[in-house]
Amino acid sequence: MRLLIVEDERRLALSLANGLTAEGYAVDVVHDGLEGLHRASESPYDLVVLDIMLPGMNGYRVCSALRAAGNDVPILMLTAKDGEYDEAEGLDTGADDYLTKPFSYVVLVARIKALLRRRNTGSGTPVITLGPLRLDTGARRVDRDGAEVPLTAKEFAVLEQLALRAGEVVSKTEILEHVWDFAYEGDPNIVEVYVSALRRKLGAPLIRTVRGAGYRLETPR
Repeated sequence: MRLLIVEDERRLALSLANGLTAEGYAVDVVHDGLEGLHRASESPYDLVVLDIMLPGMNGYRVCSALRAAGNDVPILMLTAKDGEYDEAEGLDTGADDYLTKPFSYVVLVARIKALLRRRNTGSGTPVITLGPLRLDTGARRVDRDGAEVPLTAKEFAVLEQLALRAGEVVSKTEILEHVWDFAYEGDPNIVEVYVSALRRKLGAPLIRTVRGAGYRLETPR
């Protein structure tokens, strides 16, 4: 899943990005409200972590503008302020949750996971079943023929992208954008490494290479 952090405290933003990347999310970071609005409007994100006190445009206005444009991405607001009025204002502009600084990183991750589960549950089931393969996107668990298959966070994220479009070809670029991040500048062949690992763990015939196009997760007949 792909997250956007809009936070002008650079050390905090970097710390959050590193932690969430380790959790298996693709994370983009911007430090300005206007840039945050542009990114959230132009790119598909699964969740936005949005600070309130931002240069260019504050978090209230960013949130309000996204909602006015019909963008329903879950938004978790961060602020150094405290008080019922500030929380009410944040939620009134369309935020889904609110966290006051300083906060526990564990609590932040729990809130993010809860918002993502809520979004998945609202749009259907967070469980994807493809023949003997079962992906629980909320618990981030994979079972094959009823037995759990241990996957790393990145392996699960790659498999999830393929499973969401099972039977279709998914390009390397699409996988990179959703599993790594918008500004990834490393070797694009990293995708092949993770696909190879998934084939070893789940069975080689499950993921087909479509030469020059990408990969396709086979659906059972």
